Amino acid sequence: MVKGRVIALNRVALGLIVCVIALGAFTRLVDAGLGCPDWPGCYGHVLWPTEASEIAAAEQAYPETPVDQDKTWPEMVHRYFAGALLVLVATLTFTIWRVDPVSNLRVISASLLVLITCQAAFGAWTVTLKLWPQVVTAHLLGGFATFSLLWLMYMKQGGAPGLRLQLQDKQTLRLHARVALVVVVLQIAIGGWVSSNYAALACADFPTCFGSYAPQMDLAQGFNIFQAIGPNYLGGLLDSDSRVAIHWFHRIGALVVMVVVGALVFRLWARQVRLASMVGAILIVQIILGSLNVVWSLPLSVATAHNGVGALLLLTMVTVNFAPPEDAA
Repeated sequence: MVKGRVIALNRVALGLIVCVIALGAFTRLVDAGLGCPDWPGCYGHVLWPTEASEIAAAEQAYPETPVDQDKTWPEMVHRYFAGALLVLVATLTFTIWRVDPVSNLRVISASLLVLITCQAAFGAWTVTLKLWPQVVTAHLLGGFATFSLLWLMYMKQGGAPGLRLQLQDKQTLRLHARVALVVVVLQIAIGGWVSSNYAALACADFPTCFGSYAPQMDLAQGFNIFQAIGPNYLGGLLDSDSRVAIHWFHRIGALVVMVVVGALVFRLWARQVRLASMVGAILIVQIILGSLNVVWSLPLSVATAHNGVGALLLLTMVTVNFAPPEDAA
């Protein structure tokens, strides 16, 4: 009975984190990260100002940030979904620690609670520090890490038995899987840096960049995490060469992911066709979405999907590396 309750809570949390990640991507892509200049409220409201009198009072209190209702609601809806996830993870952690004194689920659940609490802090700093790219990127990575830990916990409880894989007897395959996981994580981090520095359209053509496979770029400034960023980073402050460096490096990273993960799919095929097919399909979709982001000039639906499919690719790597072996079923 108790185990069933924990699994049920875990499933709900997985569904909720999908919503949080999608809403976070949407909020970022519609430039609504500063839709509310304060935190945790919005112009001093529990939700957001909607009436003319409320809007007038809000703009008087925050004269530098006029109310834009197309940006206030995405920001606050994202915050409330994230808050609900925090409460749910706390409940899940409490339940596990109360009824399961020896399971490694305790460690995972405690790590989750710490991580999601840090996520709340990063969410606040995203607003108060005016979209510092370091904070925005860390916030995105924290969301993906939360998703991964929730999925790992679900698998440890017997979830997704059809995706289990025995890697213990194949040392080179285990090493390949670990390398693939690291490569995907690094590519996600670079993707977060692309987004937080507004570099997604730094190269308007594809597959070249300004007609060249070796475009002019400034790697040092593009990846300078100690950059001087000013009081507000909305829209980004880097010059064109710095943004090109970030964008082009992300494209190179995509090629590395394609080769490393593609080779892993080939090696997995004879051992777990279902899992190999899933990883391969997600990889192909992600590459297509990344290409279309450039070709179609970053349409909202495609860019949001690119963010979500990236999270799914990470989950497949977590599955390959950490799912219980087949004989644990």
